[in-house]
Amino acid sequence: MKTSIRDMLYEEPGPKTRKNIRIFTILSILLIAALLAVIIRQFAVTGQFAPRYWNFFTRWTTWKFLGQGLWVTIESALTGAVIAFVLGFLLMRGKLRRNKILHAVSVCLIEFTRGVPTLLLIYFFFLIVPQTGIKLSAFWKITLPCAISACGVVAEALRAGVNAVPYGQTEAALSLGLTETRLFYKVVFPQAIRFVIPSLIAELVIVLKDTTFAYVVTCADLMQNAKVLISNYDAMLSVYLVVAVIYILINYLLNKLSDRLAFRLKTGTAERSAA
Repeated sequence: MKTSIRDMLYEEPGPKTRKNIRIFTILSILLIAALLAVIIRQFAVTGQFAPRYWNFFTRWTTWKFLGQGLWVTIESALTGAVIAFVLGFLLMRGKLRRNKILHAVSVCLIEFTRGVPTLLLIYFFFLIVPQTGIKLSAFWKITLPCAISACGVVAEALRAGVNAVPYGQTEAALSLGLTETRLFYKVVFPQAIRFVIPSLIAELVIVLKDTTFAYVVTCADLMQNAKVLISNYDAMLSVYLVVAVIYILINYLLNKLSDRLAFRLKTGTAERSAA
């Protein structure tokens, strides 16, 4: 039987609670359906469903243009996620060190990256960095700020995973003569990464959403290309609706990937323990 996070955090609801949940769920669905009906009717009254706002989606060139922007978005998000993981790993290692200076510097950097808004970092790379003589492409002006903004959260997630590994394994490994470095990379970290994979993928979703700020640096991502379509066809509703569906599908696939990986890792761990 698959155990969810909700099952671990909360008790199983009783008959009365389950009944109340069903009632509130039905009422919520009806309320949302009524709200959507009002919105759709208003769109119809204002002519937003006219063919001229949707016909251009039947052309291959439109989808090719959106696909090019989507590729830049995915490339930026994946590159930013890799950079965020590397920086987060280094910050996590620094925070776990016994060296007080290294520990303090790592803590300050983690809190800084977690506290500063992503948009402010983007403006820094867009307006301030070029004044120092460093020339960055639009791709890196959006990728680096997103990565820096996420690395503090990644560091804390990795640290939580390391702390979740039972300390008895550390003592057993040290008693066998392993150095602290080999202990970390051979015993602790491989287990810690299994604990935090869902959190890391959730952070990838956040990085993907942060790339929508690419319009600030005029990077030809999905949102920027969507704005071009809006300018050409004067079809704000249809374009933004299609782009929203694309983002929802990507995030849904990432969440399903997270669930599948977590389940497979949990199953593999259980099988090894049984063996």
